[in-house]
Amino acid sequence: MNKQENFIKRAYEIVSELKIPLVDESVQDNVKFKSNNATVTVKFVFEEDESVIRGFLGLAEYFHTVVIKRRDKFYIPHDHKFFILESS
Repeated sequence: MNKQENFIKRAYEIVSELKIPLVDESVQDNVKFKSNNATVTVKFVFEEDESVIRGFLGLAEYFHTVVIKRRDKFYIPHDHKFFILESS
């Protein structure tokens, strides 16, 4: 299993464990983000350290919001904040 597949698999496992709502390609057809409206954009980069995924998903839990998966990235939109999780 390559690094990208491991990242996606582990993120799905932790989402399931934390019972966070996830919107991915299996339930939506197309997602468009207007990230230029965000006052803050925070990017998390996964480099073999699972705590990065847990920290990112902890924000969804804290803000009581959903996680959106689009291609190979995960997003948490909240108010004027935009959080992104991707693999290096």
